[in-house]
Amino acid sequence: MSARDPSPEPNCETPVLRVRGLDVAFDTHRGTVQVLDGVSFEIAPGEILGVVGESGAGKSMVGAAVIGLVPPPGRIAGGTVELHGERIDTLRGEDMRRVRGRRIGSVFQDPLTSLNPVYPIGRHLIETIRTHLPVSEQEARRRALALLADVEIPDPESRIDQYPHQFSGGMRQRVAIALALCAEPQLLIADEPTTALDVSVQAQVIRVFRRVCRERGTAAMLITHDMGVIAEAADRVMVMYQGRVLETGPVRQVLDHPREPYTRALMAAIPSVHDRLHRLPVPEIGADIAVAAALPPAQAETVAAPADGTPLIRVQGLSREFDLSAGWLVRTLARQPKKVLHAVDGVSFDIARGRTFGLVGESGSGKSTVARMIAGLTRPTAGTVHFDGIDRWGNAAQTAALRRRFQMIFQDPHASLNPRWRVDRLIAEPVEVLGLAASADETAERVAQALRRVRMSPDDGRRYPHQFSGGQRQRIAIARALASQPEFIVCDEPTSSLDVSVQAQVLNLMRDLQDEFGLTYLLISHNLAVIRHMCDDVGVMQRGRLVEQGSAGEVLDAPKHAYTQALMAAVPDMRYAPAAAVLVTA
Repeated sequence: MSARDPSPEPNCETPVLRVRGLDVAFDTHRGTVQVLDGVSFEIAPGEILGVVGESGAGKSMVGAAVIGLVPPPGRIAGGTVELHGERIDTLRGEDMRRVRGRRIGSVFQDPLTSLNPVYPIGRHLIETIRTHLPVSEQEARRRALALLADVEIPDPESRIDQYPHQFSGGMRQRVAIALALCAEPQLLIADEPTTALDVSVQAQVIRVFRRVCRERGTAAMLITHDMGVIAEAADRVMVMYQGRVLETGPVRQVLDHPREPYTRALMAAIPSVHDRLHRLPVPEIGADIAVAAALPPAQAETVAAPADGTPLIRVQGLSREFDLSAGWLVRTLARQPKKVLHAVDGVSFDIARGRTFGLVGESGSGKSTVARMIAGLTRPTAGTVHFDGIDRWGNAAQTAALRRRFQMIFQDPHASLNPRWRVDRLIAEPVEVLGLAASADETAERVAQALRRVRMSPDDGRRYPHQFSGGQRQRIAIARALASQPEFIVCDEPTSSLDVSVQAQVLNLMRDLQDEFGLTYLLISHNLAVIRHMCDDVGVMQRGRLVEQGSAGEVLDAPKHAYTQALMAAVPDMRYAPAAAVLVTA
């Protein structure tokens, strides 16, 4: 099978979608840029095709071209797109709008972008149904209730009149799936529908997505960088690189026996929840993909713990309550009791010097609240946090001296980096605020040193955050954290939005910096494979409590608590479990 125009897998059924030799080009002032190059594939009724590849590989552009949403100045420069044998790439205006939504449904990464916050979800569904189908308001509401039940929203009769903010992230994603199914489409395009979800919610969404496709006979294109999701949800997988299709085939065949060097390197770069490696192999993105074949095979190893086992961080009986009650007058008149949320309840653990402690659990379990209390951003209701024997919330003079020894790396570097500041100013800010440099020259040298530590050039300091890729922005966030030469860094979901190879680069960098400078990490993640790869010790949180803790090997290999066992069962792992078996038993 050639890289230029691989032949799609033969299918005995008439395909719902057939794409042949699709080219997409962007006409810029520097010339024409080819974004898609000869992409060909088919999707049969009830089949889920997984589309994977790095950022910039062209995955989302394929979906955009199919539904006629290629952003200007882009254009379809060649090839054909057929829906049930009817060519749709030539449709324009109202003709294409009748196809979009009615015959092709879309599910996007963030459901809040497709749900109007001022409308109840029932209105979203009813309006969409009546736009595409000739039914009455009463019939549309009946169909909307049936759709909510179909995507497993509990108590649809009462929830249909609620607003998007009253739903959890996983339930909002189920509503988005219901919205895409309103007009009973023949094809469903889902672009990164599970990226921001924790493992248990992700497993629920995958199960719902797969079931509705099977029961309705809906063809689906699942675009994602998560190979575990592909393993559990898809029937076939298409691997893309630089706008071309490298490899297409049944999921297990491609994952277990990839033919292309790039695919093999991509598989090797994915951390496993079962084995711990010191470093992950990284595909050579942007270079000749044959280079990837030269990567040494990854071998599992036991990472030796630092000799110094004394705790740098000691958390004892940490609790945080939030008062969710109405105002005093409303409570008094209505005789309402005080409503208190126990976000964190009696959490205790130690983090030894030079080690990494991982906190895992579902969204809302209290992980980030614990991190904010340790970092000094949220005051605890009860309990203590000691850093090197000093009470983090004790004497003001002592805690001020601790500020330069702490830093934090957030989930979304695009949101945590001021877009109006150049990179050198962003990195210099903590140095200047903490008074760590005696002159402007010393500050500039610290900035250059921080950039070199994260394998970037000091010249990059003259550019702005939007001029970098997601992985590079995360490196800048790490450089900013390193500028004050801290001993302890809180990492809150630092790789959740990154694709496979960029995630591997960032994790390797964090490990290298820990080896070089003896850093201590608190790592919060819903990705248990990342936790296994990075962490020496793990704590599992549920509803504000720490239900299990111990070494990463003990907790993840032989979990004792039922909740930890459920989390491990929900992990999509491409290397160990066939797709169908996991989903049937979910």
